[in-house]
Amino acid sequence: MPSQFPRIALATCRNLPGWEADDLPFERALRDRGVELSHVVWDAPDADWSAYDAVLIRTTWDYMERRDEFVQWAERVAGVTRLMNPAEVVRWNTDKHYLRDLAERGVRTLPTAWLERGSTPDLDGELERLGATRGFLKPAVGAKARETLRFDRDPVGLARARAHCARLLPDESLILQPYQESVEHGGELSVIFFDGEPSHAVRKVPVSGDYRVQDDFGALDAPEPMTGELEAASEGVLARAQERLGETVGPLLYARVDFLRDDADVLCLNELELVEPSLFFRHDLAAADRLAEALLRRLS
Repeated sequence: MPSQFPRIALATCRNLPGWEADDLPFERALRDRGVELSHVVWDAPDADWSAYDAVLIRTTWDYMERRDEFVQWAERVAGVTRLMNPAEVVRWNTDKHYLRDLAERGVRTLPTAWLERGSTPDLDGELERLGATRGFLKPAVGAKARETLRFDRDPVGLARARAHCARLLPDESLILQPYQESVEHGGELSVIFFDGEPSHAVRKVPVSGDYRVQDDFGALDAPEPMTGELEAASEGVLARAQERLGETVGPLLYARVDFLRDDADVLCLNELELVEPSLFFRHDLAAADRLAEALLRRLS
């Protein structure tokens, strides 16, 4: 049983940018409730994870090229303390093949061609099958727009895309999707959940002409009204994810559901972030208290 004042570790990475401050309201909320809080680098060889009542995965943003090592780390930590979200979630959600699982369960996702590691795909043929005049490539394991490519379905664009695939496919799988023009003006919509309940929503809009919605690339984000459409769509995604993960995982402590609008102006799941998402506390300071309370309920 945890002590009256629990010890909690926030797992992070070695090279976290000094300007990253979105979690500060959450950290204040925990300390205000008596939590003894530590920041611990996830791959630190001398870290004693058993010394903590819980470990939250927060800013572990350097695992993408060491995904197997990261999953093994999560399993080790889960063996000695409470890891949130659980190791089973880490294994499933750090590879974007989870999108295929959700599509098979009825979630509306973007049309996708799966370019598996070691393959030599016919990109022009795949885009024809997808009904697309522009394509978008991204790794099956990736974040913060790593190794993404927007390209036209013309000789120059296809040559760029083939070179991109030739460089990456020997070592990793890629996703090919129709490029969604809506991202350039409407951005990406995100709904944040705590303990299975919607907390707040955010719209992330890239700089003019870009598609990258991360603030690393100058994108802007702002609070978004929680419409009935947005709430219903995001709750449906999370319900199907919980169904896939099973009862042993239980309700997820936190989740972020990211949507793009397709050509028919319908919300389509772009990403489901269950491991280390930015939670945009800066746009709803009460959200920090909601997550802190949800965490402490689990430890009480």
